[in-house]
Order: sequence, then C-alpha cells, then structure tokens
Amino acid sequence: MGQRSDLLALVGLLAALCASLGSQSAAGLAPAKAALAAYDRYLAASETRMKAETARGVFLYVDALPVHDRARAYARLHRGEVLLKQMDTAGDERNFEAQQSLVHDWIGLVFIPGATLAQTMAVVQDYNNYQTIYKPGMRHSRLIGRDGDLFHVSLQLYRKAFVTVAFDARFDIEYQRLGPQQIVSHARATRLAEVADAGHANEHEIAPDQAHGLLWALNDYWHFEQKDGGVYVQLETVELSRSVPPVVAWLANPLIESVPRGILSGLLASTRKACLDAARKKM
Repeated sequence: MGQRSDLLALVGLLAALCASLGSQSAAGLAPAKAALAAYDRYLAASETRMKAETARGVFLYVDALPVHDRARAYARLHRGEVLLKQMDTAGDERNFEAQQSLVHDWIGLVFIPGATLAQTMAVVQDYNNYQTIYKPGMRHSRLIGRDGDLFHVSLQLYRKAFVTVAFDARFDIEYQRLGPQQIVSHARATRLAEVADAGHANEHEIAPDQAHGLLWALNDYWHFEQKDGGVYVQLETVELSRSVPPVVAWLANPLIESVPRGILSGLLASTRKACLDAARKKM
C-alpha cells in the first residue's frame, strides 16, 4: 500500500499545475455522485468477473493465458519477476470523464519460493509492522481490531517528492479460505482523509471540501495460493481519483496511467522481500 503514495504525489503535482493554469481549482473538488455510482458498478462487475474466473479454475490471472504464454509467465515468476497487467473489466462503465474522475485498475503477481500460506499470512496480517515493511511510503500503521477473519486497520500513506502528499486511511480487510491451498482477501477503504503538514507539529487532516481529490475510493483484492514449492501472491487494485483538465490531459494521462504499474510492482516486491526475510530469520 505504501508505494501507492507515488501516484498521489503525481496527481498532486498535476493538480497544482492545473490551478496555475486557471483551468480547474486544485482544491475543493469532491467526487460527483455519478462518479461514485459508476465506480461501484465497476467494482461489482469486477467482483463478478473474479468469482467467475475462480469458479472455472482461473485463480491466478496467468492461468487464463494460452499454454505457451502461461509457461513463459510461470518461468518469469520463478525467476523473481513481478508480472503486471492493466485491467478494464467493463469498458462502458469506465468513462468517468463527465464526472471529472479516473479509475485505475491494475493486477500484479509475484512468487515467493519456499514459503507456505501460514508463513505468508503471518507477514501480510502483521499490520502493526506495515510502516516498516513499506517504508518510507507508509508512515503509520495500526491494527484497530479484529473480528475473526475481518481486520480493521489504520494507516497513513506518505510521499515527499515534487509535492508532499499524505493520507489517513482506514480499511476493512476480510479474508476467506477457499481450500487448503487458497486464500482471498478484500481490503476496502472505509475512510480516506488528505493530510496537510504531515510529519510536523501542526499536522492535520484537510476538510473534505478543501481536499484535492487525489484519492476518492480504493479497493484491493488479494489472492494467495500455495503450490510449486512456494506461494503466489496476486493483487488487483481499483482506485478512483480526480481527473485532469483537457488542457494538460495530453501530458498527464499517460503519466497517470503509467504510475500505478510502478506502485503495484513495488508493493508486491516489498511483500515478497518481507516474506523471504521472515523465513531467513527463522532458519
């Protein structure tokens, strides 16, 4: 989750550029109800697609590839690579331009050799330690509570680059075991608040009507499967943010679409490293 702040920093920079051009206010942009409704429909279609894939034996997205492509994908995973793909579950629901919004949907996959599901879950569910696993992009992380397989988590995303961007977030994260070797989870952001002056004595949350629209909604879908002498970790992340005005869209949109790729890659690589480090400590 920590590397997601790279995208926030980029969109924040673009928002500042838009304001300087006078084409759109950088602050006070709230999501339109129509944009949130379209996002919900997109999520529903995505979840339906995920369930249908799992039902027909496609638990990892690479399992839907043709035989030769699938073999090459697994070979790359076993070499330690992170595989990434941009998704578009329902193209007709993804046109958010009229609501000044963008949806970002990416899926990634990594292999952790020698790991078991139990060992992987011990790391992934160690929410109090996320600020270490994903630093510096994660400043604070805390497990608020747990009710069986449902976790309530508080965290702060942080990035200091062209601009400093921080978000206080709360997640409901629910796990479900599908069988002896498969687990899925859904992390839904129940609260997202932009933070000003993060890390300083006057750190404070920005009122919703003054926020920059950098991140309006966020859902993460994880798949964990133990096989081939290790654990495969797959993550599909679906975010909703503000869009940029047409005057800078030619420059901004390619950048905005490319950044989630790096975010997802870094997130999965950090997860893989944390699991491998934990295994070495027990040797």
